[in-house]
Amino acid sequence: MRKIQIFDSTLRDGAQGEGINFSVEDKLNIARALDKLGVDYIEAGNPSSNPKDLDFFKRAKSLSLKHAKLTAFGSTRRKGISPDEDAGCASLLSAETDAVAIFGKTWDLHVLKIINTTLEENLDMICDTVRFFKSHGKEVIFDAEHFFDGYKSNPEYALAAILAAVRGGADCVALCETNGGCLPDEIFDIVSEVVSKVDVPIGIHCHNDSGCAVANSIMAVKAGAAQVQGTYIGYGERTGNANLSSIIPALSLKMGLETIPKDNMQYLTDTARAIAEISNLKLENSMPYVGKSAFSHKAGMHIDGVSKLSYSFEHIDPDTVGNERRFLMSEVAGRSTVLKKISGIAPHITKNSPEIQSIVDKVKELEHQGYQFEGADASFEILVRKELKMYKSFFDLVYFKTSVDEPSESEFSSSAIIKVSVDGKTEITASEGNGPVHALDGALRKALEVFYPQLSSVYLTDYKVRVLDSKNATGAKVRVLIESADDDSSWTTVGVSTDVIDASWHALVDAIEYKLIKDGLK
Repeated sequence: MRKIQIFDSTLRDGAQGEGINFSVEDKLNIARALDKLGVDYIEAGNPSSNPKDLDFFKRAKSLSLKHAKLTAFGSTRRKGISPDEDAGCASLLSAETDAVAIFGKTWDLHVLKIINTTLEENLDMICDTVRFFKSHGKEVIFDAEHFFDGYKSNPEYALAAILAAVRGGADCVALCETNGGCLPDEIFDIVSEVVSKVDVPIGIHCHNDSGCAVANSIMAVKAGAAQVQGTYIGYGERTGNANLSSIIPALSLKMGLETIPKDNMQYLTDTARAIAEISNLKLENSMPYVGKSAFSHKAGMHIDGVSKLSYSFEHIDPDTVGNERRFLMSEVAGRSTVLKKISGIAPHITKNSPEIQSIVDKVKELEHQGYQFEGADASFEILVRKELKMYKSFFDLVYFKTSVDEPSESEFSSSAIIKVSVDGKTEITASEGNGPVHALDGALRKALEVFYPQLSSVYLTDYKVRVLDSKNATGAKVRVLIESADDDSSWTTVGVSTDVIDASWHALVDAIEYKLIKDGLK
């Protein structure tokens, strides 16, 4: 089986994405996750660019990676000096990694206009630097920066640049589609040409500016590339890098190539979620293979079809990549959808039970009012339990009151007071927050933790408000979606009202009650 090396640059190229700011601890945790997944290389940063990366490489020596090679990144020597005199080269050596990735210019425009040297000197810079690191026992991957633009501008010089790296002893030459503007047919033709003329393994490094980074990477492999560079969930400058969480299963599951260890394919989704969580960014639901919506079905006929033959509406089994199938509840769903959704709650209910139609009718009624259950499974489960007479409230609200304080130097802008009753016992408490909903959430949790200590592990991870009928101006109806989580899972609840506090209250109550139901309380 043909082996394709997976070179992950989340910690270097990914760190250059907007909104990304990894701490050293973040980088260490991501490196552990990538190593567990089984990538071949982890490009972890440029030790000459900032103290954080330098500190990372010092601490990374204790990582004890089992599969991946930690790789330091840097440039060729500067013009007019030798690698021995170059501070960047010295910094790369100080990282003490077995592998280094060296980038150099292959587009004559950049040589003449950006680094302001001669074409010949640039070739010497490439060859000298690669040879320098080989003399120090390093595995060297040469990143041919802007190669495809360079090739289209001056193919002879672009090829001469990578051949200079080969003369220096490069173990692999990665062709970088740095501007992200190429289309798949261009990539295939150019990579095919390079593979026929270069004796070392060829890699591909694509950016996503034209939306083709994954397709371009796959076409490069078809043309003979032996290494694919990217970031695990597509982070990177501008529109990001080639997304390895899509490329790995495409190469392995669809093309029969070896990438990560076969048994590790099941970790693809968990790894994506872990990296997104560490990055403090939400994993896009629509992301192929690993996104929450990748195997979600909404239309009734789709759900009926996938229930009978999963491959009729799914290109792979979601279990293969560690994801799961989801059936979305909405006004377009039918009896089959409801039956699938409630099978774990009420297995005794059949497709012809009258309760099924009752639930369908209730969903349609509430969605007409503005509710949305396709993204609020927890609220849907509570609705079902109410319709099936399987619901018992865990507390009663006596009253609550929120207030927005005058602007001051206080950390919080709002406060809430709440009184609840559980089995005849009452609790009254107050909380401050950044806005009335935040304050109300804090007060409700504080009051109920007296009776249900497990609520201390619940935290709110997302809060969205959408105005449903803006023509009514400030009297418009709003829909609130709240995502909550504990140590094991996350869930979403919904509330609708003309009052944003009231809508938020209903979503908060559902979130609390779902947690208690999930924990098996009656």
